[in-house]
Amino acid sequence: MNIYNMTFPALEAYFSERGENKAKAKIIYNALYKKRTSDFELSPRVTEMLQHDFTFESIKIIEKSSCPNAVKLLFGLHDNNAIEAVLMRHDYGNALCISTQVGCNMSCAFCQSGQRDAAPKTARGAGNKIRDLFAYEMVLQLLEAEKNLGEKISRVTLMGIGEPLDNLENVMDFINIIGHPHGLDIAPRHITISTCGLPKLDELSEISCNLAISLHAPNDEIRSRIMPVNSAYSIEKIIAFSRTRKKKTTLEYIMLSGVNDSDDCAHELADLVRGINCYVNLIPYNETSLSFARSSAERIKSFYSILIQSGIRAVVRKEFGGELKAACGQLRAERNKT
Repeated sequence: MNIYNMTFPALEAYFSERGENKAKAKIIYNALYKKRTSDFELSPRVTEMLQHDFTFESIKIIEKSSCPNAVKLLFGLHDNNAIEAVLMRHDYGNALCISTQVGCNMSCAFCQSGQRDAAPKTARGAGNKIRDLFAYEMVLQLLEAEKNLGEKISRVTLMGIGEPLDNLENVMDFINIIGHPHGLDIAPRHITISTCGLPKLDELSEISCNLAISLHAPNDEIRSRIMPVNSAYSIEKIIAFSRTRKKKTTLEYIMLSGVNDSDDCAHELADLVRGINCYVNLIPYNETSLSFARSSAERIKSFYSILIQSGIRAVVRKEFGGELKAACGQLRAERNKT
């Protein structure tokens, strides 16, 4: 077991079960996440016990490229798989977009992560998900990014490769680790889970973290064409969930030219979300090797104006790292072609 996989309660239980004072968990967490060291300054006996029971290996950055407002990172894992993270520099602080899986089984038509050609040929199966990430592999994306870049990360989005709800247990452990006061102490309001919607979404109605749901269409006909998950979690279910959730929900809407960006789609979307505690995040498409094209600036402006005039809260997402091929899965796909 990797030491960075341990939640604080699990670490307390570990010491208690061995007849040790559970307060040692605080010492471990402070060393790992405050001092960033594995020198725990404990007795030789306890240190030997920890070294016997845990591993301490990290993950490595194998490729990095930068532009003024973003840095893309490709991480190599112990099993020779690769995942991506993107640092985004905002006026209010740095946010890291991390991966939760190696590959993704959701197969959204516009997303590079869900394409079979993004996986190494030796690893392809029925879908493009090779495996889930453990909590420690998510934690280490954050720690290694800070170490390599020398910049503090104050916000985290689970919006990279993978569907977080398809790996919910590890994702929740990760959130508990980085959110713990003795850990990285990142507040729930600074953590965003992005999901395309699975039945497990209903389990998150009371979660304190931000939720961003990939809607991407105003009706089931369009959404089913571009997002197979719609058969399991339809627009009706997304809207019903959003209506019952007390905390504001972000509804993500990627702008695809000639697919979902017409004025009629804008009016239909406005009617769909009216009265919901949400805002619509319009996302200019980061073009990949796939056949989709981004909507023009004029089309996005018209779509946005219709939503605003209809009384819908909406924003057009600021772009980060488009020139770096930082859309989900692009960097990994480039690597796997070589």
